Amino acid sequence: MQEFYSFSPIDENGNPFPFNSLRNKVVLIVNVASHCAFTPQYKELEYLYEKYKSHGLVIVAFPCGQFGNQEFEKDKEINKFCQDKYGVTFPILHKIRCNGQKQDPVYKFLKNSVSGKSGIKMIKWNFEKFVVDRNGKVVKRFSCMTRPLELCPIIEELLNQPPEEQI
Repeated sequence: MQEFYSFSPIDENGNPFPFNSLRNKVVLIVNVASHCAFTPQYKELEYLYEKYKSHGLVIVAFPCGQFGNQEFEKDKEINKFCQDKYGVTFPILHKIRCNGQKQDPVYKFLKNSVSGKSGIKMIKWNFEKFVVDRNGKVVKRFSCMTRPLELCPIIEELLNQPPEEQI
């Protein structure tokens, strides 16, 4: 099985976004959409990012249009919308698929690491969240119903844990 840091998904400009650069960080990965009932979660995600980024939190958003086709077609449109409407400053990567034969490898890895409710692996809707510790271990998965601010306790707990020594 691949390790978290081996992935290098594509950013909005078509460039690699190497997860190796996320070593020793706590990472919150979210599949997002611009025209969804949960889209206002961007505001809380940005709040978390601003509050904890200096302590080692990185939020990485993956736009996805698989759920109700609720995402813009072009990455530039997605990023402009997020910046203009919610002031988002955390990385928003290239639009992907979370499920199916053409699913992004990052999401295949995340889903195989931690199942959702009732053991379901597939992503059920926009704004599902995965929390990754400072060692690249996917430790928890949250549904779209979990508001980002509800993640403060686990984020703080993980930020307070030093990364394990790599031998």
